[in-house]
Amino acid sequence: MAPDRWLFWHRRDLRLGDNLGLAAAAAATPALTGVYLFDPEWLEAADLAPARLWFLCESLRELQQRWRQAGSELLLVRGRPVDVLPSLAEACGAAVVTWNRDVEPAARQRDRQVASALQASGRRVLVDWDQLLVPPEEIRTGSGEPYRVYGPFLRNWRGQVTARDAAGLLTPAAAPQGLVGLDRAALGPEAQALWQHLPLLAAVPTAGELGHPFDGADLCPCRPGERAAGIQLEAFADGGASGSGHGAALFAYEPGRNIPSEAGTSALSAALSLGCLSPRQAWLASEAARLTARSDEALASITVWQQELAWREFYQHALFHFPELAEGPYRPQWRQFPWDNNRPWFEAWRLGLTGMPFVDAAMRQLNASGWMHNRCRMVVASFLVKDLICDWRWGETAFMQRLVDGDLAANNGGWQWSASSGMDPKPLRIFNPATQAGRFDGEASYIRSWLPELAHVATADLISGQIAPLERGDYPAPLVDHRLQQARFKALYAGLPKP
Repeated sequence: MAPDRWLFWHRRDLRLGDNLGLAAAAAATPALTGVYLFDPEWLEAADLAPARLWFLCESLRELQQRWRQAGSELLLVRGRPVDVLPSLAEACGAAVVTWNRDVEPAARQRDRQVASALQASGRRVLVDWDQLLVPPEEIRTGSGEPYRVYGPFLRNWRGQVTARDAAGLLTPAAAPQGLVGLDRAALGPEAQALWQHLPLLAAVPTAGELGHPFDGADLCPCRPGERAAGIQLEAFADGGASGSGHGAALFAYEPGRNIPSEAGTSALSAALSLGCLSPRQAWLASEAARLTARSDEALASITVWQQELAWREFYQHALFHFPELAEGPYRPQWRQFPWDNNRPWFEAWRLGLTGMPFVDAAMRQLNASGWMHNRCRMVVASFLVKDLICDWRWGETAFMQRLVDGDLAANNGGWQWSASSGMDPKPLRIFNPATQAGRFDGEASYIRSWLPELAHVATADLISGQIAPLERGDYPAPLVDHRLQQARFKALYAGLPKP
């Protein structure tokens, strides 16, 4: 008797290795078919980034090859999941459809609708967590509430991760092999008719073919695909020479992560966001690095990177428990903040033309490459909100329209942190862009790399932004005076209702 056919729906898990939902499905049946759905609503969304679509399509290209190597196939379909997936399941004769869960409010609502439609047609639906080291339902305060502050969350989370690791629960699941593909020729006439009407794609399209061309691939440090993610993780965690610990950026992550002119970060944010790499693989690589660390500084750097993994999960847990974060500020008094929302200033910020070199270099990096160094993300966010006094949601959307690693939970969490409207015990934090430039780009190497028209300007002037008109040329004068705008922002903040 032939085994039951199952469908596995890929979303933010574009890999075969250590994919928990896929591994469970492959353990249940070898008759497994993969599917990825190009949802028109997503493709037409105002915040779709060309860089993210490029990364997705290139990752899918590799994923499709890996499905063939495993003995089956990855189907590519264009359509709304609630409409297409039940029809596809019927055409395949799939008894079960399975996928990994998501934290985003819109995705959760979509999944409920798809599950209802599938169950109405008599099919089983199986879902579980894959993109988190610890599921959001399993971390609570002593009173049973979800965490609202990172510090206590980190302590609980780390304890649970350590316990799961010791119990072997983080051991990566092997990629499925020996799968049995679908023989369409053997299907009955009704199924054959359904196949004729499915909006199947013959091949993985490019971002340009989908209407969002991206020409910054060579500049983007995030490399698409499961194989590239593994190579980048190895190079970051052990320098590419397994077990040696030589040359690994992870061992110098602190303070290297703060220097935007250096490759001191993992550049794995897009791989984690779209699931070319699992969080378990990232965690275990960092734990393996501890065995080869030769200094207290290296051990401290590993701990700091693991804390960044915890930040990633904290923001995802927060969005899961507080879906209203996707719509506005966590702190209700911020709904009444009197933003200036000067549109020309915002456009100058978006294009990297504010007259503050460190801010402009970061925005030019984003526009050209689809990626921005994390230290710079904090600086440009603070500048938009607390110098230009623009609504942080404008910046949040602008980032999502460009970022290769755009992730609702992380992006929203980062912007609310910078705006002081989120879950942060220190509500008012203002970055001075000149001070930040002097501390983390002291030779102005980063500024010069992204603002070549200012390469001749003295380092001190590049850092301060106080560039003489003759030296400046066509580069704009500063839009605002940081000291004055900081004082004005503090006065506006003081007028907010007290919580």
